[in-house]
Amino acid sequence: MRDLALAPPSASPPTGGLADSLFETAARNPTLPMLAHRTSPASSTWEEVTAVEFRDAVVDLAKGLIASGISPGRRVAIMARTRYEWTLLCHALWTVGAEVVPIYPTSSRDQVEWILRDSGCVAVLVEDEQGVMTVGSVCASLPLLRHVWQLDAGALDQLVARGEYIPLATVDSMRRIVLPDSTAAIAYTSGTSGRAMGCALSHRNLAFPCDTLLAGWGHTAAPPGEQGAVLAFLPFSHVYGLMIQGLCVRGGLLMGHEPDIGGEALASALRTFRPTYLYAVPSLLEKIYKNFLRTAQQSGRGALFERAADTARDFAAALERQRLGRGPGPGLDLRLQHALYERTVYRRLRDALGGRVRRATSGGSPLNRDLSLFYEGIGIYVHDGYGLTETGGGVTMQPFGREKSGTVGQALPGTGIRVADDGEILVRGPSVFQGYVGDESATRAALHGGWLATGDLGRLDAEGYLTITGRKKDVIITSSGKSVAPAALEQRLRMHPLVHQAVVVGDNRPCVGALITLDPEFLVHWRAALSLPGDAPTREAREENALREEVARAVAAANSSVSRSESIRVFRVLPEPFDVANGLLTPSMKLRRDEIVRHYALEIDAMYQSRSRPRRTEAHEEVSGWDDSDNVFR
Repeated sequence: MRDLALAPPSASPPTGGLADSLFETAARNPTLPMLAHRTSPASSTWEEVTAVEFRDAVVDLAKGLIASGISPGRRVAIMARTRYEWTLLCHALWTVGAEVVPIYPTSSRDQVEWILRDSGCVAVLVEDEQGVMTVGSVCASLPLLRHVWQLDAGALDQLVARGEYIPLATVDSMRRIVLPDSTAAIAYTSGTSGRAMGCALSHRNLAFPCDTLLAGWGHTAAPPGEQGAVLAFLPFSHVYGLMIQGLCVRGGLLMGHEPDIGGEALASALRTFRPTYLYAVPSLLEKIYKNFLRTAQQSGRGALFERAADTARDFAAALERQRLGRGPGPGLDLRLQHALYERTVYRRLRDALGGRVRRATSGGSPLNRDLSLFYEGIGIYVHDGYGLTETGGGVTMQPFGREKSGTVGQALPGTGIRVADDGEILVRGPSVFQGYVGDESATRAALHGGWLATGDLGRLDAEGYLTITGRKKDVIITSSGKSVAPAALEQRLRMHPLVHQAVVVGDNRPCVGALITLDPEFLVHWRAALSLPGDAPTREAREENALREEVARAVAAANSSVSRSESIRVFRVLPEPFDVANGLLTPSMKLRRDEIVRHYALEIDAMYQSRSRPRRTEAHEEVSGWDDSDNVFR
């Protein structure tokens, strides 16, 4: 077992609840812009809310909550997209000592019923009529539920009106009794297998990673003398989104709210809000890269973009070697090429993200190293972060000036990280949760002498940089006994522009296989660019052959990073993507692997049965790297 020594804490421990920082900022700098939201969904105009306006709105809402019987320790669910009202209500609840229970608005009826019943919520705020109908359909099994508030029906205005008679002194007295170790949120895990479990997170758990990151890295959020600006579009229903909210409010960053993460809406929000720092997930960063590539190809500049992308990665890799003391940095030729593409390509790419972003954080799952180097090479360093619901957010960060792409950095000051003999990552520190609600046995299984068993696999290098290699429960063991962590293969597969999603399978099978879905937007572009001659039936057949060969090349590229025994030997392209609606993704967009394997059991069986067909030619094997019969496409 390797143990990374703890660094001294760099942030002062919190002395109260999460709402206190808002009141302190309003008293110290009342006119500071803190929140922003669009004046209408299609508008390019953002309405800013100052610190004092934010505080006053929170106080008015807190009065309404008190008048509605919401008191310290009561649990209230918020089931809405990333909206301005989410942040208001969240801080109003913390002001009165209540506990926030985030629920994804896309959650199914059964998931909503489970979370509301398991957490014992007395109230729930929903976004629209659909949310009211979902909650209404399960109310009979929720005896503790007293209020269902609908945002789009004026719920917040109604709460404010209800609390007009509550004195300000009552709000202040309730806020001042909230302690750092009071429970602030019950955040439910994604539930990739079995029931989701509620993680009890204290105000200290949520504040510690935010304050530590702000103390050591807050200066990277914007150029000197400028206020940092962050566009919040990731769901506040996930602990990553809650951490982003905490960083902005506690750090005095301007936080814009964008509830629609659809392509054009998000692109418009980025262009008009113009954030200085970007928080994202790997799938979004992959999508942005593919959009860059597709746009370049459609304009006849695909080759130029690919040369510029290669130069960006080479330049970033040379910079990395230099800052780690392993090389002299980019040579003259590389610097000249990079300067040329800066004028012709990179600046335009940054403009698509608003033009002001220079650094970013990716979380939720590992980020491909080549993708990280690409973004750094075009002028946006992307830090790959690591954290869990059970840790209230991030537990690692890249040391400023010694960043190492492909890793998630080093442990935050005050946080300890170990890697057990079986490769499991263990974490301890002030951000580790209080336990699972109503499940002492699960809490005991997760916590060992203050160390949290994360269920994640990784390795620490000699300098303390952590690399995530996968989830312990996701490891595949083939019938020959070979253990394969699927995350790296899936990550490399998704780097191909045509590949949207990938799930590596192979438990108790003779070899590793993969289920693949295609990116629908890039597929349309790819088909249009193919321009095959001939009549319709002939053209369609040749197109399918070309598509099969292109996916095979994506598989071969992924296989180049692993040994032959770990490589993907069979694959199948599926006709539809995995999504929340068909139950194959969690609301936080994680793969439900067990459900995917069950859902596609027949396809997986057929995929492996087809492998036994005889080879067509040895020459094809030399080109493709595997048997022709392994290239299963449907």
